[in-house]
Amino acid sequence: AGSWRPTGRGLMPRSLPALSMKSPRILHATCKFRPAGPGTNVIDGGIVPSAINDEEITVKQKLTSMPKRLEAGGVCIQANDWGELNVARIRFPKGADATPLLKGLPQDLCQCPHWGTVLSGSIHVRYADGSEETVHAGDVYYWPPGHTVWVDEDYEAVEFSPSGPMCEVIDHLNSKLGN
Repeated sequence: AGSWRPTGRGLMPRSLPALSMKSPRILHATCKFRPAGPGTNVIDGGIVPSAINDEEITVKQKLTSMPKRLEAGGVCIQANDWGELNVARIRFPKGADATPLLKGLPQDLCQCPHWGTVLSGSIHVRYADGSEETVHAGDVYYWPPGHTVWVDEDYEAVEFSPSGPMCEVIDHLNSKLGN
């Protein structure tokens, strides 16, 4: 109905916007872009169509083969930008706390929204309003801008975020870690 069409895999958008070379994400140093051939682009190893009309496309990559965008002290963020969507494998070791690394961002909190699922472990989240929750293995979540996280046990998740804000957060974390 409307902007969605049925396919063999469920509903797919009828069309998606073309990837713009003027996108702040494309201009950002950590987000690598190169043409992959007629009608496609490669961003950090993921293939993204430059425009989608009425044809179905898929983007696929092994979770373990995504490029490492941050690695320090057992924390590892492997991430790829597919169009305006960042797909990330996030791993934190027991005792990791993002709070000190977020200092310098607005409210000293992560300003990127995230949607994800916890594969193993659990993670504590504190929001800008002071409320807290714990997300466990098997849970799906949405965290709005304005949060921090810490873990009491090894943690792994798959997360989806807007590419531009996620690049900004990863760059900030890397600068705090001296990477």
